[in-house]
Amino acid sequence: MNAEFEIAYLAGGCFWCTEAVFKRVPGVLDVTPGYTGGTIKNPAYREICTGRTGHAEVIRIRFQPAIVSYRELLDLFFMTHDPTTLNRQGHDIGTQYRSAIFTVDQEQEFIALQSIKQWDKAATYSQPIVTQVVPFEVFYPAEVEHKDYFDLHPEQSYCQFVIVPKLEKLKAYLNSL
Repeated sequence: MNAEFEIAYLAGGCFWCTEAVFKRVPGVLDVTPGYTGGTIKNPAYREICTGRTGHAEVIRIRFQPAIVSYRELLDLFFMTHDPTTLNRQGHDIGTQYRSAIFTVDQEQEFIALQSIKQWDKAATYSQPIVTQVVPFEVFYPAEVEHKDYFDLHPEQSYCQFVIVPKLEKLKAYLNSL
């Protein structure tokens, strides 16, 4: 990996939510919503929504490990979504909304598996974590209308009721440091 930045791929439900959270983390250079983990090349949002392509809504995070570690990103990931529900986040249901960590190398895989063990051991959630840890293969950026969705549409009810509480969790965590 490049010493100046690394890449992480996380799927924690709707990418509007995960993008809004992670782009506000110090040390994150940029966040791109997209798709990975499926069976067709260059999928479109309308295809992903059917749940038949096998893709997850995912974010690609380019981050500075000197400022925020991969492990810290995973902690934020587990804090800001429900990793105990299979193929859903709240009212968003389907394999495209699954909880998954797509690892780019063995070190990320090791850290992800250790993180899950530690979160399960801490019993933060009443159910076991079902987050998949999967080797990363290919990333397809989402259509332009999905980029910066929360920032462009903060007044929408989905943004207010689903994304804002996640941002409040992030803010509380960052203020506690």
